[in-house]
Amino acid sequence: MAEKIAQDGANSSVQKDQSMEIQKRMLAAHAEKLWKAKEEGKKVVYTFVPGNLTELILASGALPVYPEINALQSGMRNLSADYIQEAERIGHSEDVCTYVKCDVGMMLKGNVGPTGVKLPEPDLLLLSYTGCFVFMKWFENLKQHYNCPCVMLHVPYQADGVVTDAMKQYVVDQIRDDVIPALEKVTGKKIDMDELRRRMQLSRQAEDDLVWTLQSAKRKPSPIDAYFVGVYYIGPLFSAFRGTEDAVEYYRALRAEVEDRIKSNLGPMTPEGVLAKERYRLVVEGPPNWTSFRDFWKIFYDEGAVVVASSYTKVGGLYDRGFRHDPEHPLESLAEYCMGCYTNLNIPSRIDLLEHYIREYNADGFIVNSIKSCNSFSAGQLLMMRELEQRTGVPGGFIESDLVDPRYYSQANIKNRLESYFQMLAQRRAAGSAVLHGVS
Repeated sequence: MAEKIAQDGANSSVQKDQSMEIQKRMLAAHAEKLWKAKEEGKKVVYTFVPGNLTELILASGALPVYPEINALQSGMRNLSADYIQEAERIGHSEDVCTYVKCDVGMMLKGNVGPTGVKLPEPDLLLLSYTGCFVFMKWFENLKQHYNCPCVMLHVPYQADGVVTDAMKQYVVDQIRDDVIPALEKVTGKKIDMDELRRRMQLSRQAEDDLVWTLQSAKRKPSPIDAYFVGVYYIGPLFSAFRGTEDAVEYYRALRAEVEDRIKSNLGPMTPEGVLAKERYRLVVEGPPNWTSFRDFWKIFYDEGAVVVASSYTKVGGLYDRGFRHDPEHPLESLAEYCMGCYTNLNIPSRIDLLEHYIREYNADGFIVNSIKSCNSFSAGQLLMMRELEQRTGVPGGFIESDLVDPRYYSQANIKNRLESYFQMLAQRRAAGSAVLHGVS
């Protein structure tokens, strides 16, 4: 999506940014490693994005796989509908998280990943529980199918919005006494703590550049879209590449590209080129719809609406609130990271965070995309929207879709709601301008 469109008269050519080429190379290399894993004796660990222990997995010599990323990529490639129906055929309810059903259906149909590469079966299921109860049931199903060991990292929920020393120690103890022994048993070798520290230092470097990139949206015009393009920006750091030299290279290149956009006073890229004019600045709560991602995005950029901050790009870590992986205290740092993921925050903390984004990024409005099958996000969203309207005076909009089930995405309905919302923003702006100039 991050593409430069160079025009020469009536002719045009599309040239990918260096960062996109780096990310494409990273993904291809990881897919090849997974394809050859069993042949080369590499162990494979299935785990989740929120609260993942990627540096620890890589330091053990194993390769990580993220089922929810496979599901969302399947949705973007129009594969998820068949997988979901396959899962429902064996008894999964329509109300079950569609990531789960997509992953189970893919498994039942041969476990060929969204890129066409057959995924190796897991040697270990590493369940990081960070606020989503579905994760536990999901891995119960996978354990029954794959008949492999499963270790759970139970992360205390931030019910009071505070991480205590006792909570942190509870997670550290589990990492030391349960997770590391499980990894060592599967891989047959001891964890190299120096290697873990090295990888955490690499994570820290990449995290600095990601945060800089996301915070560049405070500028006017914003050089980035922090939701639709943001999901590509967060990909390497939230998945298999945190703690790698490739991630450092990617985020260094990404930052340089955004710096160039700022120097040229350019807005964000869209699938149809550079956004000509920023009309509305928005904050978005909730994941995007993946099965109609481009059509969903087009509704926004056609209206000149730029998402300057979003909660979804914090699902794998609240780096912009100051957290960094600390190689000097590796286990404590991993524990702190796990407890700080967005899905592990209570509703008052989520409201506080969104209020901060609305004010700090000077947003004109905020949108809630309520996901039918994701209680981890959708629970309490109407309450959140009303509270944010009262606190900030900024109007909210509410739409409904799903993650990867195309049956629950209505382009016409969402387009009508969003167009009405943008008309309301335009009317408020016009009324405010009239008052400012003494027109009644």
